[in-house]
Amino acid sequence: MAAAGYAVLAWHFWNTRWRAKREGAPAGLTGWERAAVAAVLAVHGGLLANEVLLSPQLRFGFAQALSIMMWLAVAIYWFESLFLRLDGFEPLLLPLAAIAAPLPALFPGLASPGLAYAFEFKVHLLLAMCAYSLFTIAILHAALMAFVERRLHRLRPPALGEPASPLGGPLSHLPPLLTLERLLFRLIAAAFVFLTLTLATGIVFSETLFGRALPFDHKTLFAILSWITFAALLVGRTLYGWRGRTALRWTLTGFVLLILAYVGSRFVLEVILGRT
Repeated sequence: MAAAGYAVLAWHFWNTRWRAKREGAPAGLTGWERAAVAAVLAVHGGLLANEVLLSPQLRFGFAQALSIMMWLAVAIYWFESLFLRLDGFEPLLLPLAAIAAPLPALFPGLASPGLAYAFEFKVHLLLAMCAYSLFTIAILHAALMAFVERRLHRLRPPALGEPASPLGGPLSHLPPLLTLERLLFRLIAAAFVFLTLTLATGIVFSETLFGRALPFDHKTLFAILSWITFAALLVGRTLYGWRGRTALRWTLTGFVLLILAYVGSRFVLEVILGRT
């Protein structure tokens, strides 16, 4: 039901936000659209709570991580849309949520060890999911900006009777590119804070349970490389004014490294190697 709800809403938003060229198309979420997204979030959230929080045996693998990550991403978008018009963002985010929602049923994963119930692990996990979700929104936000910028570069003088907006339809209600860019870097900065806290709590968790900080493995390596990439991006933005395609490349690189850090590693362990 959650996957079907996301898919139907994705088609609706694509049809009204991307394909529509008519004037007078909806700007921002209408009342029923906001309620529909909230309803699907409630269904998806209930499934995740039953799967992760209420289950007598914790199973938290790549499928659960992706599902929670996309649930948080949609929830953050829904809250953000209360304050900003982000028309055109929904067809990018909701199809991913539709794919991620049923993954825990298809890949239930293996039971986690008893150490996974420790308080430190739960804090670490929450921070990591927040970081993943914010970076997911950031990369989709950057993709939307790239699409809008490409459309603007193809400007031609409007013919008589054509709308003045180069984008046309609901996409014309998006904030200016400079405003979108400032919002993008605020998202990246917030996500970077969560990623930093994730690494810090990971060290605490590792020392508490194993007596060893930062074990050198694929997850640690990719997480540190992702942190360095986003740190370099924020420094480059502050000192050199990085923007546009440069910022998009750095954001995409950091996001791929972050996905490989946990989701990729867990996929290899669970699906390919059959280990926890």
